[in-house]
Amino acid sequence: MRIFWKIFLGLTVLGVLGACAAVGFVAYAFWHFGRELPAHEQLAEYSPAVVTRVHAGDGQLLAEYARQRRLFVPIQSTPQRVINAFLAAEDGGFYDHIGVDFRALARAVVQNLRNIGTGRRPVGASTITQQVAKNFLLTNEVSYERKIKEAILAFRIEKAFEKNHILELYLNEIYLGQGAYGVASAALTYFDKPLNELTIAEAAFLAALPKAPSNYDPSRHHKRAVTRRDWVIGRMATLGKISPEAAAEAKAEPLEAHRGRDVDFVKADWFAEEVRRELADRFGEDGLYDGGLSVQTTMDPHLQEIARNALREGLILYDRRHGYRGPLTRLPAMDNWPTRLAAIAEPPGMPGDWQLATVLAAGRDSAELGLIDRSRLTLPLERLAWTGKPLKNGLVGPAPSAASDVLAVGDVVLIGPDTEDPDKPQLRQMPRIDGGVVAMDPHTGRVLALVGGFAFERSQFNRATQAARQPGSAFKPCVYAAALEHGFTPASLVLDAPFVIDQGGGQGKWKPSNYSNRFYGPSTLRLGIEKSRNLMTVRLAQKVGMDVVSDYSERFRIYDQLPQTLANALGSSEVTLIKLTTAYGMLVNGGRAVRPTIIDQVQDRTGHTIFRHETHRCGTCLVSEWARQP
Repeated sequence: MRIFWKIFLGLTVLGVLGACAAVGFVAYAFWHFGRELPAHEQLAEYSPAVVTRVHAGDGQLLAEYARQRRLFVPIQSTPQRVINAFLAAEDGGFYDHIGVDFRALARAVVQNLRNIGTGRRPVGASTITQQVAKNFLLTNEVSYERKIKEAILAFRIEKAFEKNHILELYLNEIYLGQGAYGVASAALTYFDKPLNELTIAEAAFLAALPKAPSNYDPSRHHKRAVTRRDWVIGRMATLGKISPEAAAEAKAEPLEAHRGRDVDFVKADWFAEEVRRELADRFGEDGLYDGGLSVQTTMDPHLQEIARNALREGLILYDRRHGYRGPLTRLPAMDNWPTRLAAIAEPPGMPGDWQLATVLAAGRDSAELGLIDRSRLTLPLERLAWTGKPLKNGLVGPAPSAASDVLAVGDVVLIGPDTEDPDKPQLRQMPRIDGGVVAMDPHTGRVLALVGGFAFERSQFNRATQAARQPGSAFKPCVYAAALEHGFTPASLVLDAPFVIDQGGGQGKWKPSNYSNRFYGPSTLRLGIEKSRNLMTVRLAQKVGMDVVSDYSERFRIYDQLPQTLANALGSSEVTLIKLTTAYGMLVNGGRAVRPTIIDQVQDRTGHTIFRHETHRCGTCLVSEWARQP
């Protein structure tokens, strides 16, 4: 009996020592792994990256900017069936554990011991709280060290926050595939529905995705996705979240993922890019791409379309007046020409109603062209009258006498509808010349339309705001305005006659001339500005003084400091189109200046106005400014 008690006492001592060692090991692990963990308190101020949306003046969507496509939904607004589905799939005991589910952890340990040597990925037993700790505060490293840190953070998070707050963090942060972050974005991505319209089966499918979104993509792995969805439905029934009848009905529902509709954006690439730059300057890159801003711009979509079409048509017509430059390329052989033609890339920015064609035959009176769809069309000689050969100094050779003078078999060309008769095809070419358009309300400075070139796909350089060009005759009103304030009237006579001035320094003599190369003698000031007479403008500038003209250009905000040479009276110094437009706005306002703006209002993610463009009169000017709202 004495031996028995000795053995019992020894085992007891060993048990106590083992327990103490286990407690000591756990305490050491908590100290060692928990001493440099990220601060979990930052989760109290959760501000997820949300899409910034930019709208036109009438509310149509102009652009979206985001690093992660996410829509934030508070837990109070999240449907219960969605919550139940995710809890069933990821953490059935979420509201009962303290951050770590020890029973699930024990099952995972046993399973991982069985998998030793099999090469299988270790099985996890992470609770939703642990996943929040990993997603927000740790990395995706697969290691036992990370799991220990994850557990420690989970205990701290559970102690610091309510369960609903933790669940809200999880449901809005989790990645669910197809670029969707959070359940609200995923509902739109997969089913084109808001959260409150999801069925049990659809909610279960979304809850099936966190484990491996790409593995359960219904478009690529439909059977696997259905199996995983049905497992989630079964778990919901087991946990009593839905009835067996509802579970059977949900499993019978076909999994039909409807990709979200393509959003219709207003076509205004240069305008949108100007807005993006201004937002980035004011709010920084993080505020732009993660801030969830709602931006109301000044753009009028109808005027924007008119400006875009007018610029394109004008550039095309100008380019045609300078002759035909030849085909895009040539097919090396004509066998199977539709396939060869389809392999040729379209020119960047090619208008949507243009298409590639190849010449199948070319004779005297017409040419036969083939399109990618194997259809054919005839191009008569009279529609090639503009295709003279470009010569030096902007001149163009004579019109062709035969279609074969312009086109040859195998030529790859562009075909588009005729401007005056859309039913008739016309030979086209991408214009080499480019330009810009600005339409601004002169009373407020609101830019209603802005186009920076022929096609954004061809060049993103904005010729309305970035290109500095010689304004030419567009600068003359500044000279005439200076003359009116210095004693001249619309009826004053100015001599339109040859003007010669020695430039000095061996540079020869400067001899400006009118566009017509003619002289008209004494003419009224009104006629001079109406006919845009260069010689009258130079004499006016010489009379009032280039120092006065330079001062006027600064008051009109065209130049900061205009060199005081007579040639600049004819618009020889470079300036941007937006500055010139602003100057003309001052003329309409009787000399009052406005600041051009492309943004009316900006709201933050909560709907509060944080910036608003305001215009008010201040003496002799109209002051346009950004006003911060309380």
